[in-house]
Amino acid sequence: MYVLTENFSLYWQGFLGTVQLTVYASLLALVLGFVMASFRVAPVGSFRVFGTVWVTVLRNTPLTLLFFAVLLGLPRFGLVLPFQVFAVLALGCYTSAFICEVLRSGINTVPKGQGEASRSLGMTFTQTLGSVVLPQAFRSVIPPIGSTLIALAKNSAIAGAFSVTELLGTYKTLSELGYNIIWTFVWIAVGYLIITLSISALFNVLEKRWGITR
Repeated sequence: MYVLTENFSLYWQGFLGTVQLTVYASLLALVLGFVMASFRVAPVGSFRVFGTVWVTVLRNTPLTLLFFAVLLGLPRFGLVLPFQVFAVLALGCYTSAFICEVLRSGINTVPKGQGEASRSLGMTFTQTLGSVVLPQAFRSVIPPIGSTLIALAKNSAIAGAFSVTELLGTYKTLSELGYNIIWTFVWIAVGYLIITLSISALFNVLEKRWGITR
């Protein structure tokens, strides 16, 4: 217990760093995932190609490699931002590919007749997608979206290797100070458990309220 009590401020700083990374990257992933899912089912061929390329490239690229590309590559093109922002971009873009596919699978569960009926009433593709298809699709994909965001929270640990303040990175300082490495990781695991259980609880509430009863 003394490992935690004597270094609570260090753990707390790392915990808040991980929470911030998770929240900001999740918001970015949800927005980009929604946009890319819309592109993948759009009637415009160029949009579908762009969405397909986005998902294919990001889903098949190791996250660590993406971190290197974003944190070390973008500054070479004159884009200099705090490392935390680069980490959010890497995590958010990577996870958006998985959110996109989750949403697309939900869209595919909506009967085609509903989209055809909407178009027959004069609704545009955007109106049909936003008012008819996506609200129904969202109800069926709440659990997998929650699981994807839980994975994002755990993936944020990679950011510590790139000078970003997060929970896992606290072990380096504590190890140098001579603290027991086992208990150091135990309290780090507790921190991640709090974050992931909070996300799980949130999506359980959403599922009970809006999910499809099976």
